[in-house]
Amino acid sequence: MTGDAPLYKNNVLFLSQTFFIKDNQAELLLHAHKYDFDIVFFDEVSDFVMAVQNERDSSLFVIDLDALHNMQSDMQESRKTLMLGELLQRLPGGQSYVYLQSVRQGSRFLLQQRLVDSNCLAYAEKPIANDVLVDKLFNLFVQKKRGDLVRLMYLGDAVGLDHAWLLERRVEVITHDDAQSLHLRVKELQPDIVLITDAEYQRTEAIGRVLKKNIEADPVREITLLQRQPDACLTRRAIASGFDAILLMTDTDVLADQLVNRANKIRVNRDLIGKDRATGLLNKIGLQKKAQELIRQAAREGRPLAFSVVDIDKFKTINDTWGHYFGDIVIKRLSLSLASHVGDGDLLSRFGGEEFVVVFWDCTLDEGRRRMDAMREAFRAIPFEVKRGEVRHFSFSGGVAAYPEYKSENELFLRADAMLYEAKEGGRNQICAQPPAHRGASER
Repeated sequence: MTGDAPLYKNNVLFLSQTFFIKDNQAELLLHAHKYDFDIVFFDEVSDFVMAVQNERDSSLFVIDLDALHNMQSDMQESRKTLMLGELLQRLPGGQSYVYLQSVRQGSRFLLQQRLVDSNCLAYAEKPIANDVLVDKLFNLFVQKKRGDLVRLMYLGDAVGLDHAWLLERRVEVITHDDAQSLHLRVKELQPDIVLITDAEYQRTEAIGRVLKKNIEADPVREITLLQRQPDACLTRRAIASGFDAILLMTDTDVLADQLVNRANKIRVNRDLIGKDRATGLLNKIGLQKKAQELIRQAAREGRPLAFSVVDIDKFKTINDTWGHYFGDIVIKRLSLSLASHVGDGDLLSRFGGEEFVVVFWDCTLDEGRRRMDAMREAFRAIPFEVKRGEVRHFSFSGGVAAYPEYKSENELFLRADAMLYEAKEGGRNQICAQPPAHRGASER
């Protein structure tokens, strides 16, 4: 046992043929565990249906259509093939399903139509490599998440957008009325979408270039032109000057739906780029963006931040003694332990390997050190069964730096990392937030 919390954040329930399970179960599980989800296999429809009914909404439900040929219908026990219509009728409503099918099945358009009209989340053709299938399932988990808030900055006259409706769908609208100061507002708030009316663009045609050419510009950010009427000449000029998309504002409801769709794509792309697949936490790229945003917010509101870097003690020894798979479990358990101690305004990142970063919002240096020490004690208390009857406990060391004493994300990281080395040199299994002392060589 390695603690009470589930080791994996999400589940896949997989209805498949017996031979598929035997040939692929171990490898599918290995890949899935690396992506922070587990797979439960079924070869009976009744068991699968019952499990779906009892499962949480965040799970994925996968059905191998070839399994139908090996499953006997409850209605006619003499027939060995369960018909697709029977299966679809028996599947619990209110859920969406992922269907795997053969190339022959995939060539039948009417079959695809029937699937997508029957609570289909996605379908895929076999043969499909196990690692590819797991990667696609991970992407579906990302798409199903509600996700972070997407910020939309609107330049120009209001067009009747329902800000409350958009906010319910995780899209925040910020209005701005001055084209020549827009680049400053964008730099400050870092919106994901900048929406500029055609009237504002015609008054200040350089606005797209100014936003795009800034070396600090977010490459994922969309600069979108909002046209009252189609104008091919204006569209060509806007695209040439750096705009990413053109939308029409003839119907505000349609426009709102389009903005939500664009926000969903941006959100998914950000998660795929900025999240560590093994733990679901922010990776180095995701942390950098979020930390910079948090520092800007702290500067605006006059709040302190505590920036912490932690590292599992003697992790190489753990891998060498009990194997890399066990090392992965220790990393995953640490991620779950840390996550249980952070608040909504805090940041948690797997920075790389066995190193994690925690950023506490509205938190002083001393408070940050105390909070990290509580995390250290909680992780230290987790029992790891390294083999039957043998339990070990592991530890981590950490260093803490504070904003506004250190101003940038890079300065905070370097200072906290220096404090981490102090903790390692001082004997490990401790948190340091003091001015650095002389360092000698030691094992991290």
